[in-house]
Amino acid sequence: MILKTNIAGLVLLLLVMATPSQAAQQEVPFGIRVYDIGPAPDFKLNDTEGETFKLSGYRGKWVFLHFWASWCGPCRREMPEIQKLSETIDDDQFAIVMINTSEDEDTIFMYLGEIQFGLNTLMDADGQVTEVWKPRGLPTTFLIDPDGNVRYQAIGGRDWTRPEYIAFINKLTDTVQ
Repeated sequence: MILKTNIAGLVLLLLVMATPSQAAQQEVPFGIRVYDIGPAPDFKLNDTEGETFKLSGYRGKWVFLHFWASWCGPCRREMPEIQKLSETIDDDQFAIVMINTSEDEDTIFMYLGEIQFGLNTLMDADGQVTEVWKPRGLPTTFLIDPDGNVRYQAIGGRDWTRPEYIAFINKLTDTVQ
Protein backbone atom coordinates (compact mmCIF):
# COMPACT_ATOMS: atom_id res chain seq x y z
CA MET A 1 0.00 0.00 0.00
CA ILE A 2 2.81 2.40 0.89
CA LEU A 3 4.57 1.59 -2.39
CA LYS A 4 1.39 2.38 -4.39
CA THR A 5 0.96 5.67 -2.51
CA ASN A 6 4.59 6.64 -3.12
CA ILE A 7 4.39 5.78 -6.82
CA ALA A 8 1.13 7.70 -7.21
CA GLY A 9 2.66 10.67 -5.40
CA LEU A 10 5.77 10.51 -7.58
CA VAL A 11 3.69 10.37 -10.77
CA LEU A 12 1.61 13.35 -9.63
CA LEU A 13 4.76 15.30 -8.74
CA LEU A 14 6.30 14.55 -12.15
CA LEU A 15 3.14 15.68 -13.93
CA VAL A 16 3.04 18.93 -11.99
CA MET A 17 6.72 19.57 -12.64
CA ALA A 18 6.43 18.72 -16.36
CA THR A 19 3.45 20.95 -17.07
CA PRO A 20 5.18 24.37 -17.00
CA SER A 21 8.13 23.26 -19.12
CA GLN A 22 5.87 21.63 -21.70
CA ALA A 23 3.77 24.79 -21.89
CA ALA A 24 6.92 26.89 -22.33
CA GLN A 25 8.17 24.53 -25.05
CA GLN A 26 4.89 24.85 -26.97
CA GLU A 27 5.43 28.60 -27.22
CA VAL A 28 8.94 28.23 -28.66
CA PRO A 29 9.59 26.86 -32.17
CA PHE A 30 11.54 23.64 -32.56
CA GLY A 31 15.28 24.25 -32.28
CA ILE A 32 15.02 27.25 -29.96
CA ARG A 33 15.18 26.62 -26.25
CA VAL A 34 14.35 28.76 -23.26
CA TYR A 35 17.73 29.82 -21.91
CA ASP A 36 16.92 32.31 -19.18
CA ILE A 37 20.38 32.84 -17.65
CA GLY A 38 20.06 36.48 -16.63
CA PRO A 39 22.06 39.49 -17.79
CA ALA A 40 23.92 39.15 -21.08
CA PRO A 41 27.68 39.53 -20.64
CA ASP A 42 28.59 42.88 -22.20
CA PHE A 43 31.47 43.22 -24.64
CA LYS A 44 33.14 45.58 -27.09
CA LEU A 45 34.26 44.41 -30.52
CA ASN A 46 35.17 46.09 -33.77
CA ASP A 47 33.09 45.44 -36.84
CA THR A 48 34.35 44.94 -40.39
CA GLU A 49 34.26 48.73 -40.91
CA GLY A 50 36.54 49.33 -37.89
CA GLU A 51 33.73 50.78 -35.75
CA THR A 52 33.45 49.73 -32.11
CA PHE A 53 30.29 47.92 -31.09
CA LYS A 54 29.12 47.53 -27.49
CA LEU A 55 26.31 45.03 -26.79
CA SER A 56 24.77 47.16 -24.03
CA GLY A 57 24.25 49.90 -26.64
CA TYR A 58 21.31 47.88 -27.97
CA ARG A 59 19.18 48.01 -24.83
CA GLY A 60 15.54 48.69 -25.63
CA LYS A 61 15.30 46.14 -28.46
CA TRP A 62 15.61 42.40 -28.89
CA VAL A 63 19.08 41.28 -29.99
CA PHE A 64 19.77 38.25 -32.17
CA LEU A 65 23.38 37.50 -31.17
CA HIS A 66 24.81 35.02 -33.65
CA PHE A 67 28.20 33.27 -33.44
CA TRP A 68 29.59 31.90 -36.72
CA ALA A 69 32.76 31.00 -38.65
CA SER A 70 33.47 30.69 -42.38
CA TRP A 71 34.73 27.09 -42.04
CA CYS A 72 31.41 26.00 -40.46
CA GLY A 73 29.13 24.29 -43.02
CA PRO A 74 25.85 24.95 -41.15
CA CYS A 75 26.93 28.60 -40.69
CA ARG A 76 27.50 28.94 -44.43
CA ARG A 77 24.07 27.49 -45.24
CA GLU A 78 22.36 29.70 -42.64
CA MET A 79 23.86 33.07 -43.65
CA PRO A 80 21.46 33.75 -46.57
CA GLU A 81 18.50 32.96 -44.28
CA ILE A 82 19.74 35.45 -41.68
CA GLN A 83 20.12 38.04 -44.45
CA LYS A 84 16.48 37.45 -45.47
CA LEU A 85 15.38 37.57 -41.82
CA SER A 86 16.98 41.00 -41.48
CA GLU A 87 14.86 42.23 -44.39
CA THR A 88 11.67 40.88 -42.78
CA ILE A 89 11.90 42.07 -39.16
CA ASP A 90 11.51 45.68 -37.94
CA ASP A 91 15.02 46.81 -37.02
CA ASP A 92 13.69 49.47 -34.64
CA GLN A 93 12.80 46.64 -32.26
CA PHE A 94 15.20 43.88 -33.33
CA ALA A 95 18.95 43.94 -33.98
CA ILE A 96 20.92 41.19 -35.67
CA VAL A 97 24.47 41.07 -34.31
CA MET A 98 26.83 38.69 -36.08
CA ILE A 99 30.09 37.64 -34.40
CA ASN A 100 32.77 35.82 -36.35
CA THR A 101 34.79 33.78 -33.93
CA SER A 102 38.57 33.45 -34.08
CA GLU A 103 39.20 34.16 -37.75
CA ASP A 104 41.44 36.83 -39.24
CA GLU A 105 40.18 39.83 -41.21
CA ASP A 106 41.30 38.47 -44.59
CA THR A 107 39.34 35.24 -44.10
CA ILE A 108 36.24 37.12 -42.97
CA PHE A 109 36.36 39.68 -45.82
CA MET A 110 37.01 37.02 -48.46
CA TYR A 111 34.11 34.88 -47.28
CA LEU A 112 31.62 37.77 -46.88
CA GLY A 113 32.57 39.10 -50.32
CA GLU A 114 32.12 35.65 -51.81
CA ILE A 115 28.56 35.29 -50.53
CA GLN A 116 27.70 39.01 -50.86
CA PHE A 117 26.43 39.14 -47.32
CA GLY A 118 24.96 42.55 -46.54
CA LEU A 119 24.94 42.45 -42.74
CA ASN A 120 27.80 43.86 -40.75
CA THR A 121 29.74 41.41 -38.62
CA LEU A 122 31.86 41.80 -35.53
CA MET A 123 35.31 40.28 -35.38
CA ASP A 124 36.28 38.27 -32.31
CA ALA A 125 39.75 37.50 -33.69
CA ASP A 126 41.23 36.44 -30.35
CA GLY A 127 38.12 34.46 -29.34
CA GLN A 128 37.79 36.21 -25.98
CA VAL A 129 34.11 37.15 -26.39
CA THR A 130 33.34 33.65 -27.64
CA GLU A 131 35.08 32.25 -24.56
CA VAL A 132 32.84 34.32 -22.26
CA TRP A 133 29.64 33.39 -24.10
CA LYS A 134 30.59 29.72 -24.56
CA PRO A 135 28.41 28.73 -27.51
CA ARG A 136 28.14 24.92 -27.47
CA GLY A 137 28.83 24.77 -31.17
CA LEU A 138 28.65 26.86 -34.31
CA PRO A 139 26.41 28.38 -35.32
CA THR A 140 24.79 29.42 -32.05
CA THR A 141 22.27 32.22 -31.61
CA PHE A 142 21.24 33.89 -28.36
CA LEU A 143 18.11 36.04 -28.13
CA ILE A 144 18.52 38.87 -25.65
CA ASP A 145 15.52 40.85 -24.39
CA PRO A 146 15.27 44.67 -24.39
CA ASP A 147 16.40 44.76 -20.73
CA GLY A 148 19.65 42.97 -21.62
CA ASN A 149 18.78 39.49 -20.35
CA VAL A 150 19.52 36.30 -22.29
CA ARG A 151 16.18 34.52 -22.87
CA TYR A 152 16.63 31.95 -25.66
CA GLN A 153 19.31 29.95 -27.41
CA ALA A 154 19.42 28.13 -30.74
CA ILE A 155 22.31 25.77 -31.42
CA GLY A 156 22.96 24.72 -35.00
CA GLY A 157 21.81 26.07 -38.33
CA ARG A 158 18.22 26.63 -39.32
CA ASP A 159 16.08 28.41 -41.88
CA TRP A 160 15.24 31.58 -39.95
CA THR A 161 12.73 32.59 -42.65
CA ARG A 162 10.34 29.73 -41.84
CA PRO A 163 6.95 31.04 -40.71
CA GLU A 164 7.24 29.67 -37.17
CA TYR A 165 10.51 31.54 -36.54
CA ILE A 166 9.21 34.78 -38.07
CA ALA A 167 6.02 34.53 -35.98
CA PHE A 168 8.04 33.85 -32.83
CA ILE A 169 10.34 36.84 -33.41
CA ASN A 170 7.38 39.07 -34.29
CA LYS A 171 5.71 38.02 -31.04
CA LEU A 172 8.87 38.97 -29.13
CA THR A 173 9.16 42.35 -30.79
CA ASP A 174 5.47 43.09 -30.18
CA THR A 175 6.34 43.31 -26.49
CA VAL A 176 8.81 46.19 -27.07
CA GLN A 177 7.34 49.53 -25.99
